[in-house]
Amino acid sequence: MLTFTSQRTRMVQNYQLEPILETLENGGLMLFPTDTIWGIGCDATNPVAVARIRALRQLPLEQPIVLLADSVAMLKNHVAHIHPRVETLLNFHTRPLTIIYDQAIGLPTAATASDGSVAIRVPRDKFCLEIIESLGRPIVATAACIANQPYPKHFGEISSAIIEGIDYVVRYRQMDKDMAEPSVVASHR
Repeated sequence: MLTFTSQRTRMVQNYQLEPILETLENGGLMLFPTDTIWGIGCDATNPVAVARIRALRQLPLEQPIVLLADSVAMLKNHVAHIHPRVETLLNFHTRPLTIIYDQAIGLPTAATASDGSVAIRVPRDKFCLEIIESLGRPIVATAACIANQPYPKHFGEISSAIIEGIDYVVRYRQMDKDMAEPSVVASHR
């Protein structure tokens, strides 16, 4: 079991990485705390898992879903072009920043918007980064709610309809009541 100390709560939080990775590697869906809000996640390169998330959230194909990459290097493997200033922006932006890129590379159609664009964020959250680094691929991190419904402000607000469609619920940070707001979204067009 890995331990992680949250600076916000000043308590030792425990989570097991192995069942998370097993779920992702087997095409499963997880419910997890991101660097912003509670999200539904899967291996972003698995078309069946991404399609399951779209079905669970009732997301139309034209609507992009957010992906998380662990670094600019991973980001460069999945988008056609990154403007040089984007790296600077990602490093110095004070809030979590999701950028919509024109063209995805190596991602299933279900992970992109209908025009081929993709929304990706490089989180600063150590828990999210550890999952992505261990998996070696980007993950989906879309809000844990049905499309066009308010996002849950904490774990207790997640609907049973969402929880019932999940293969693994991460126990980490379930008691936190002060989750962040969704990320700022910018377009790289």
